[in-house]
This record gives sequence, C-alpha cells and structure tokens, in this order.
Amino acid sequence: MATPAVFNASSNPWLDTGDNAWQMTTATFVGLQSIPGLMVFYAGVVKKKWAVNSAFMCFYAFAMVLVCWNCWAYEMSFGAPWGSATFIGKPGAVSTLTIMAYVPSAGYLPNFPMSTFVYFQVVFAAISLILIAGAFLGRMNFTAWILFVPLWLTFSYTVSCYSIWGGGWLFQMGVLDYSGGYVIHLAAGAAAFSGAWMIGPRLKQDREDFEPNNIPLMMTGAGILWLGWNGFNGGDPFNAGPDSGVAVVNTNLCTAVSLLTWMFLDMAYFKKPSIIGACQGMITGLVAITPGAGLVAGWGAICMGVISGSIPWVTMNIVGKMKFMSFIDDTLGVVHTHAVAGFLGGITTGIFATVEGCEAFALTNPGGAIAGNGYQVVLQLIGALFVIALNVVMTPLLLLLISFVVPLRMSEEDLLIGDAACHGEDAYAFYHDGAKEIDLARTASSGSLLALSSSTDQVALKPVVV
Repeated sequence: MATPAVFNASSNPWLDTGDNAWQMTTATFVGLQSIPGLMVFYAGVVKKKWAVNSAFMCFYAFAMVLVCWNCWAYEMSFGAPWGSATFIGKPGAVSTLTIMAYVPSAGYLPNFPMSTFVYFQVVFAAISLILIAGAFLGRMNFTAWILFVPLWLTFSYTVSCYSIWGGGWLFQMGVLDYSGGYVIHLAAGAAAFSGAWMIGPRLKQDREDFEPNNIPLMMTGAGILWLGWNGFNGGDPFNAGPDSGVAVVNTNLCTAVSLLTWMFLDMAYFKKPSIIGACQGMITGLVAITPGAGLVAGWGAICMGVISGSIPWVTMNIVGKMKFMSFIDDTLGVVHTHAVAGFLGGITTGIFATVEGCEAFALTNPGGAIAGNGYQVVLQLIGALFVIALNVVMTPLLLLLISFVVPLRMSEEDLLIGDAACHGEDAYAFYHDGAKEIDLARTASSGSLLALSSSTDQVALKPVVV
C-alpha cells in the first residue's frame, strides 16, 4: 500500500482543495444535524417538562464523543488492526493530522488531510449516540447517560465501524453501507430498543400523555435534519465528484417519496394527515437511502422510499401498539425509524445497487440483485444480523455495569417534576411574565418540595403547567 504523503505548505500535490473544502462543509452539515438539529427536534417533540433534559443529552453527547474520538476511538474505528483482530483497530490518540488521510485496513487515500477525515467521521459517531438518546428520553438518569456515551462509543460503535468501514471482516466480505445505514442507524436502533428495555418505562402518565410542547420547534429541527443529510450522504465519496451529486439527489428523492407515503397512509388509516407522522416518514426515508445513496439509480431510490414510508409505518402504528410490545418504552420510536428503516435500507441496497454505482464508489462489488448478484442480499443480511446482535448484547451489558455505579433512572419524585429537578432550569418562562418566584420550590429537592407544600406558613405558589 502507498505510504501517506506528508503535508508541505509549498509542495503538496496530493491535496485537492476542492475536495477538502467539500469534505469540511459536509462534515459541518452533519454536525448541524445534531446541534442544533436533533437538539431542537427533541426539545420540541417531548413534553414541556423534558425539553431541557432532552436537548442537554444531545449537547453532552456531541461534546463527549469529540473528546473520546480524538483520544482513542478514531484509531479503534479506522486505524491499524489490533493484533490479528478483524473487527477492531488498536486504541490510540490521533497524532498526525497534517498528513494525507488514509485508512490502512481499507486502503482509502482521499485527497485531503487526516484532520479533515477525523472530523468528518466524528460527527457520524456523535449523531449515533444522539439517536439512541431518543429512546431514553423522559426517565434516564443524566449521570448514567454521562457514563453510557463513552462506553457505547468505545465498545459498540467502534466495532461496527471498523468491521464495515474500517477494513474489517464485513468490509472484506463485501457488505455495502454507503453512509451508515448499518454502522449508525441500525446500530442506534438496536441499542435503543435493548437499552429502553433495560432502563424501564417512563411514568404511566407520561406514556399516556406525551404531547409535543412545540411543534414549530420540532419542524425546525426536522428541516435541519433533512437538508443536513446532503452532507451525510453527499460527503461519503470523499470527493466533490459526480457520485456525490447522485447521492444527494437520491437522498432527497427517497425522502420525499417516503414522507408522502407515510402521510397518505396516515390519511387512509387515521382519516387525517399528521405533521408528526410526516416527520417520521421523512426520517425513515433518510435512513433507508443512507446505505445505498450513491449506489442505486433514481428509480431504485423511489422504490426504497415507498418501502421506507410503508413498512416502518406498519411497525410503528400497528405492530408497535400491540400488547406484546408494551414492555419496551421507546420514547420516540427509534427502533421503527432507525432500526427497521436501516435494516430495510441495507437489504434493498443489496437488491437495487447498480454496477455503475458501485464502480463510481470504487467498489469491486458487481452491483446487487438487479444486476444479477443476488448473493449481495445474503451479504447484507449477514452484516445486519451482526450489528443487531452486537448491540442487543453490548448495550444492556454496559447499562448493567453502569447500574452498579449509579441508578439508570431518575427518582420517581424527579420524574414527576422533570427539568427543574434534573437541571434546575425550565425551557420556557411563561408564568408571572417571566418572574422566578416559583423556582425556589421547583428546583428544591423532592423531599424539600414535599415539605414546602405541606408547610402551613409557606407562601402560596401559583400553579404551573408542566
């Protein structure tokens, strides 16, 4: 394999400034999907009393992943193999950021610096944790979340990432994952499902009444998420070439078809269109096209949009409401929008991938089933089962270990109060024209709050809707 060239300000023939600029731009798009995209999406779609906590879980995860990535997780995901292991790289800090980017086990040699590649990949790692958070909202102890983020990144994400993207055994086998349908979405959905079971459900009243507190804010996040996906999928050819443009067009086409399919199913079944449902359809379309964005033709993207707008709709609105599913409290339906959609995207990529698309992405795979390579579907299934098994086992194990240190759930008293108990802050100050007289009681400990409410000489507090 070629030795990576060292950057030299006066002579750096390997550097393509256009590719470098595009790669940094797409990385920023993906970062914006997390902060502020998913932050405000979560803050708007949950009950008012959980808006701050939901946004803060995203904010913290993004920061912690950035630190862990540079200290050890990048090398575990894209570095040299750890001994003879074919599923993990050797831990270590990123030390040489000015050399030409390269991935030793996969043979990538893009025409931009290692610093650009490291940052491009970290925003993908960060959004994976933030997606998992969507299933844990409304009851997870924030301290437990603090511990979970670096542990899951280290022991789960790096394994999937190296195996599929970093040159590991699934990469060598020929599993296709253009931009993270498996590494990010299927992994996050499987972790969300098993983790939600481990943490336990929200309060009964929260499960029965969890109306969004700010739909326009949620829609703002949805818009950032959709257009940010142009960077999510458009940046993965590692150059500003034709395949990048194909990925962007297919991403938007599939997403639009998926959104419309979900909306029409809502109208047929519930007799009215739902903006929240349309957002779910948007997300499933974005997720499903991700593993094949630059590998399929336009008509394949349309087919994937119909599939991603219908099957996850059924799993969420019919299967998900059956009694046997009630023991899992997945707050925002991450298993449906990410695990189911990611799985479908991976399998349909194995069906609809074209020879031309694979060649444009520098792959040796002879397309998918439509090109006469039906075995690609088998490879996609193997990759999906590995990612699911890894996260169904690893996520509860990590949460079990955390539970020996701190509780996984907030106390029942804190669950009744929400943000004011967790963080001493409220999302909105709509009482007393913004006055804060009530904060003394709202931010007190649960025991103090009960004592205040029963004290005969306590000044009466005006009610606040939470």
